[in-house]
Amino acid sequence: MLKTPYYLIDKSKLLKNMETIKYVREQSGAKSLLALKCFATWGVFDFMSEYMDGTTSSSLNEVKLGFEKFPGETHAYSVAYADDEIDEVIAHCDKIIFNSIGQLTRFDDQSKGRTRGLRVNPRVSSSEWLISDPARPFSRLGEWDPARIETVMDKISGFMFHNNCENGDLGLFSDMLGKIEAQFGHLIGRLDWVSLGGGIHFTGEGYPLDDFCARLKAFSEKYGVQVYLEPGEAAITKSASLEVTVLDTMFNGKNLAIVDSSIEAHMLDLLIYRQSAKLEPNTGDHEYMVCGKSCLAGDIFGEFRFETELKAGDRISIADAAGYTMVKKNWFNGVKMPAIAIRELDGTVRVVREFSYDDYVASLS
Repeated sequence: MLKTPYYLIDKSKLLKNMETIKYVREQSGAKSLLALKCFATWGVFDFMSEYMDGTTSSSLNEVKLGFEKFPGETHAYSVAYADDEIDEVIAHCDKIIFNSIGQLTRFDDQSKGRTRGLRVNPRVSSSEWLISDPARPFSRLGEWDPARIETVMDKISGFMFHNNCENGDLGLFSDMLGKIEAQFGHLIGRLDWVSLGGGIHFTGEGYPLDDFCARLKAFSEKYGVQVYLEPGEAAITKSASLEVTVLDTMFNGKNLAIVDSSIEAHMLDLLIYRQSAKLEPNTGDHEYMVCGKSCLAGDIFGEFRFETELKAGDRISIADAAGYTMVKKNWFNGVKMPAIAIRELDGTVRVVREFSYDDYVASLS
């Protein structure tokens, strides 16, 4: 039995998402690029590349990782490129997307000869969280003025819109796309490609996939553009777990179970968005607050039900633990870093990476 904690990527579950992404490409013509900001565990990139068209990035490191590890297209985007990295970014990408007209103009000479795009902010989004709302007031994420954008149309061949966030509502997606068309349709018709970004939960249970494909295809044909999607969470949803072990139990008005992991270190999004982890089946007569082992008082995975009383040595599986976890893991408190394991399609499990004290030391100075 593998030592906990470890992230377990299940290829059979990942395959379901991949098959949906492939179906969308076949039915709509839209290409899909893995958003590395959400998931960058390259041990399964060869597998994913059989169904996806490449990667999209948010930094020089992600551009290089996509270029080196994921067959297909490599799209580069950053909120701002630095002078000392722009040449390396360009050398590792097929398309480079600038966040502003200022950056596009500044790096005009270096990027000539590359396929170039501009991020556009339609000032509407599906985000319920201000922290992740790309259309928030005073947003730095993209240009919004069609008149200003028109002055640089000769320098670009594509737009990137990213205004969806955990959006499982096709009607809302379609309405926002309509608003994009109303504002920027006269410019889109002059382009070769448009990325509609990520945050569209089209691999979710019960999503109206055929209607989604029809909407994408109609948009593509109307403007004569290649559509790109940038699934992050949608690509890996429900495909991985965080496997942990109970170290101690306590009672302080509630039953507490302390595990050998930490949300601050290993599932940071739970802390940022004040969300609870997911446990399945989460049934039974015994309720526990599952707590991390760091010194942070709020290091709590959530409250869950179990069939039996928990004791030291029991294993717990935290479900849906792929997105924005491994890319955000850190060494807070020096808590042991989870290993990374893959369950192959035949059911065998192999460890692809373990982390040691030397890795901890190497992360500091």
